Amino acid sequence: MTADGGPELVQLLTPEGERVHHPEYDVDLTPEQLRGLYRDLVLVRRVDAEATALQRQGELGLWAQCVGQEAAQVGSGRALLPGDFAFPTYREHGVAWVRGVEPISLLGLFRGVTNGGWDPNEHNMALYTIVIGDQCLHAVGYAMGMQRDGSDDAVICYFGDGATSQGDVNEAFVFSAVYNAPVVFFCQNNQWAISEPLERQSRIPLYRRAAGFGFPGVRVDGNDVLAVLAVTSAALQAAREGQGPTLIEAFTYRMGAHTTSDDPTRYRVSADLDAWKLKDPIERLKVYLARNGWADRTYFDGIDAEAEALAIKLRDDCRSMPDPAPASMFDDVYAEPHPLVDAEREAFTAYHASFVGGQH
Repeated sequence: MTADGGPELVQLLTPEGERVHHPEYDVDLTPEQLRGLYRDLVLVRRVDAEATALQRQGELGLWAQCVGQEAAQVGSGRALLPGDFAFPTYREHGVAWVRGVEPISLLGLFRGVTNGGWDPNEHNMALYTIVIGDQCLHAVGYAMGMQRDGSDDAVICYFGDGATSQGDVNEAFVFSAVYNAPVVFFCQNNQWAISEPLERQSRIPLYRRAAGFGFPGVRVDGNDVLAVLAVTSAALQAAREGQGPTLIEAFTYRMGAHTTSDDPTRYRVSADLDAWKLKDPIERLKVYLARNGWADRTYFDGIDAEAEALAIKLRDDCRSMPDPAPASMFDDVYAEPHPLVDAEREAFTAYHASFVGGQH
């Protein structure tokens, strides 16, 4: 335990915005790079807030918030090199941001107008995965393929604390260890798997599970963007050098609901939320920048204005997204034509046309 009673973890920026150093992990960033990280955090949070509002207004069917987890996502995402590949859950809006995915592309799936949203090969980031944990098997398989192709790149796979209880995740751990796959498992431990607390998932800290599978694990302050960047960079580099997988447990907190269909007030106390608000990832970096004279009020106001403009554009783009042709759901089931899909498309098209005007 640390001096404040919290868990031991890698930390480079305290909740009070004070820079500290770690014997194994560190980063040396320029003021410009630090300001860039701050911009990432603020814009990602604004996108998340706007998407939540759009769902409440009936424009989205559902939305999975990432508020409070921005540092874990931005820090790990910025550690990736262009050739690395990311496998997300359905909450990695910050990773998508740093990989160059347009925010509007995230909304299509939740609006029901697309089954995906972006070209994975264009951004080296797979599409969102709704099924809990199965992206870990995809990630390990992809990493093993890269390994056999002689690539020097690595893979990162995101999942939550609840997913560590899924068979897919543990099977992925086995395969990655046995085949020394170049993959980093990035667990965002936000304390809650929907309404189940962490103690229902494990009797030991999650990062220590890696030892049982034969690879290293490390716990990092998930609200510290600098520490997350440092730890993830080191793990990815180890993977690229042939040292195999690493499990990173980013210790953070889900400030919002699991999704917009969830009511967290039914199962957690407000005191916990208040305590974690004092560890806000954006505020600690803001204090650090201001204290060192690397950003002033004009800069912060400019970022806020940019965030608001981004939200307005996202709102307009969302409402103007065209509805897809009903039969388009069959278009990308397989890479090549398939007789069964062709038959299903034909049957559906005939059924749809049987209604008056084909509009029902």
